[in-house]
Amino acid sequence: MLVPQENKATDQKIRLGRLLFYDKRLSRNETMSCGSCHQQDRAFTDGKQTSVGSTSEKHPRNAISLVNSGYMRTLNWANPVVTELESQLLVPLFGQHPVELGFSGRDAELLSRLHESEVYLQLFRESFPGDEEPITLANLSRAIAAFERTIISGNSSYDRYVYQGKPDALSDSAKRGMNLFFSERLFCDHCHGGFNFSGPTVHENLPSAPRQFENNGLYNIDGAGAYPQDNIGLLAFTGDPSDMGKFRPPSLRNVELTAPYMHDGSIATLDQVIEHYARGGRKIESGPYAGDGSKSPFKSPLVSGFQLTTQEKQDLIEFLKSLTDWDLIHNSNLSDPGEE
Repeated sequence: MLVPQENKATDQKIRLGRLLFYDKRLSRNETMSCGSCHQQDRAFTDGKQTSVGSTSEKHPRNAISLVNSGYMRTLNWANPVVTELESQLLVPLFGQHPVELGFSGRDAELLSRLHESEVYLQLFRESFPGDEEPITLANLSRAIAAFERTIISGNSSYDRYVYQGKPDALSDSAKRGMNLFFSERLFCDHCHGGFNFSGPTVHENLPSAPRQFENNGLYNIDGAGAYPQDNIGLLAFTGDPSDMGKFRPPSLRNVELTAPYMHDGSIATLDQVIEHYARGGRKIESGPYAGDGSKSPFKSPLVSGFQLTTQEKQDLIEFLKSLTDWDLIHNSNLSDPGEE
């Protein structure tokens, strides 16, 4: 994993980051923590269609998993600029549209809360021993990022079969589904590729990689490819009309646990996800978002549609379930320390 030179991990820093990650004092009204939207038993998602902030304001997007996020080329659904975990934290902490943790313009109040804790005073000093004043926003971000880099998934049934050489780790159905997933018939791995089943990753052997954002034919509101106004994807950052509806392909690791799916949580089940891609784009028959996504001019050519038998669909689902890492879900080093 690539780690910024100025934020090398230590046991103390990881411990501090874990405490901060689950501390509700990091929301202004003390009702939510990072862990509220990134829950371990849901592979660090929250199970909601779209997340809700500390002030009950609804977020337009689904909570993306933090699993293996230390390897991600980009970190948000459609923001091409945020590429390091240290800077990503600032979005929920200080964002105003929508409000998540609610500390916009109140940096001093947040730091004052941390100074009131003897535990934090000690751990910040131990984690950042060269700093005259260790309790800073930069060090807060560094500590949480150090903890987030320990949220690693790599011991699913698939991993045991492929990387650990255990031929019985996958069922026959999952093996058939794996062959389908990687086939040129379905094109799944063109967007969900590599060890992380995601868009491009970075690591020591591959320190740079192109960004990847795709339009998967989810909407076509006006017959000209439009997406809902609060979810236009990469276009919101680039201003390029051709970027309408482009979002980052998320990791499929632990996908069994991260429903509902898509950037806006608008597809409820894996079965429905497969139907969407089999059709080559979603058709919404009525309502404000009515339209045929398969006919969007911005849709990726990789979303071209395919046909599956009932058995093949089940095999594909069994393969996707084989990406669940139950050790991750039960790893006590990643759990809320307040529940120990």
